[in-house]
Amino acid sequence: MRLLRQHKELGMAEQIDYQKFYLYSIIVHSTAIEGSTVTEVEAQLLFDEGITSSKRSMMEQMMNLDLKVAFDYGMQWIKRHEPITVSWLITLASKVMARTGSEYHSLGGDFSAAKGELRKLNVTAGTGGRSYMSYLKVPAKLEAFCDELNKRRKAISKDDIASIYDLSFWAHYELVTIHPWADGNGRTSRLLTNLLQMEFDVLPTKVLKEDKAEYIQALIDTRESHDINLFLDCMARLHIQHLKADIDQFLQSTSTKMVDKQALRQEMVDKWSIKPSLAEKLVDILILVANKEEITTDAVVKHFGFTATTTKRYLRQLTAFGYLEAHGGNRNKTYREIKR
Repeated sequence: MRLLRQHKELGMAEQIDYQKFYLYSIIVHSTAIEGSTVTEVEAQLLFDEGITSSKRSMMEQMMNLDLKVAFDYGMQWIKRHEPITVSWLITLASKVMARTGSEYHSLGGDFSAAKGELRKLNVTAGTGGRSYMSYLKVPAKLEAFCDELNKRRKAISKDDIASIYDLSFWAHYELVTIHPWADGNGRTSRLLTNLLQMEFDVLPTKVLKEDKAEYIQALIDTRESHDINLFLDCMARLHIQHLKADIDQFLQSTSTKMVDKQALRQEMVDKWSIKPSLAEKLVDILILVANKEEITTDAVVKHFGFTATTTKRYLRQLTAFGYLEAHGGNRNKTYREIKR
C-alpha cells in the first residue's frame, strides 16, 4: 500500500505513454513465460508500426499480437461490469489463441484451441507432471467458478485494494487449476487477473519471465498443500518487487532530467538570449520529446495545454536552435530529438 501510494503521488501513470508501455511489458513477459523471445522493443514496433522482427519466429510474434488483441477486447468489456460467463471466457481464450491455436481430434471429440473451445482430452502439467481434472468435469467446474467469481466481484469494495488483488490472484489460481483449454491456460489466467485489477482501477501486476520459476513453484505448492495463501503471497511479493523497481527507476530518471533541465535552461538563456520563462517551457518540451521516438504538435498541445499556434512557434524555435529536427510535411510533421 505504501508503494502504491508513492506510485500515485509521483504521477507515474500520468506520464506520457506510461500506461501503453506498462501494458506492452505485461504482454511480452506473459508470452515469454510460454517460450516467446520477443523483446519489449520488438513488441512496440510490432504493435505500433506493424514491423516484424527477422530474429523471431512468426509463431512468437503472433502469440504477442493475439495477447494484445485479447487485452484490447478485455479492457473494453470489463469496464461494463457485466457477469463473467463461460461463453465470455471462451471468447477471451479464442482471442488469446486466434493465430496460434491448433485443431484437436481426440476420443472425446474434435475441438479448436483457436476458437477457445474447451478441451475434450485429459492433460498433465508437463512430462510426468500431475494430471489436471478430467475434461468431463471442466464445464461444470467452470460454471461454478464463474458463479463464485461474480459473487465476489459484487461483494468487494473498490476501496479495499488488498482484497481486489486477492480476488484477482484467487481467480488466476482457480482458472489455471481447472485448466479449461488444451493450450493458452496460463496466458488467459494472467489476462483475467489483470482485467479484474483494471475493473477496480488498481495497478495491474506483472509476472516477469525472470519470475517464472518462483511463479510456477507457487502454483505447484498451492495445489499440493491446498493453501491458496501460498499463491496469494507469492503474487503480492512479486508485485511489491516490481513496484519498487519501477519507482526506483523512475526516480533515477527524474533526477537526471532535473539536472539536465537546469543546465539546458541556462544554456538557452545564455546562448539565445531568451527569457527564463520561455526557456523553461522549451526545456519541458525537450524532456517530453526525449521520452519518445518522435512527437507531433497535437501531442505537445494535449500534454501541456498550449494553443496550437503557440506550440508550433515553440517547436520552430527548438528546431532553429538545433535541439529538434522536423520530418514530414505540414499536415503530418513530426519532431525528433537531436542527440547531443
